[in-house]
Amino acid sequence: MPIRVMIVDDHAVVRSGLSAFLLVQDDLELVGEANSGQQALRLCQEKAPDVVLMDLVMPEMDGATTTRAIKALCPQVQVVALTSFPEEKLVQEALQAGAISYLLKNVSADELANAIRAAHQGRATLAPEATAALIHAATQSHMPGYDLTPREQEVLKLLTEGLNNIQVAERLVVSQSTVKFHVSSILSKLGVSSRTEAVAVALQQKLVA
Repeated sequence: MPIRVMIVDDHAVVRSGLSAFLLVQDDLELVGEANSGQQALRLCQEKAPDVVLMDLVMPEMDGATTTRAIKALCPQVQVVALTSFPEEKLVQEALQAGAISYLLKNVSADELANAIRAAHQGRATLAPEATAALIHAATQSHMPGYDLTPREQEVLKLLTEGLNNIQVAERLVVSQSTVKFHVSSILSKLGVSSRTEAVAVALQQKLVA
């Protein structure tokens, strides 16, 4: 029996690419596609997939929250996080939510296929960047404000200029959900609870030029 796979991603072009990839794998079968966390929960119960390919940065209901809900409803389903972001916080949240594997979207077709097969057998696969993030998180003391990624520094600088998420997304030519993720990560790293506090810390600590 082929391994039943479901795709969860809010970008149609990503779902299309993954669908095409699954069609050429003899032992993998696409049983459903979801463009949101809510739809993923419904389809998971209807289609009973073996493995779910889960995007993590989605509007309204993110991938970690969706993964936790899927594992609660359908504990036999294995979730493979498939994302563009290797940040520590995202890796930790996905694995804590119950994802068995964490891969980046630049993974090769053979690597992805093998990761799906491994997940079906209960074996984890981690992208090297995800492994490095976990090691860093486990070995480094937390220094608020000094572990921002270059992209987070760009976002923070735009926040200090008074731009909202829509304007930041337009300036950086990225999606609003991507900006939302970066803002959330910045707040966590700076140890603050609001954009206003983040701007204040950035200016006080001279975190932006």
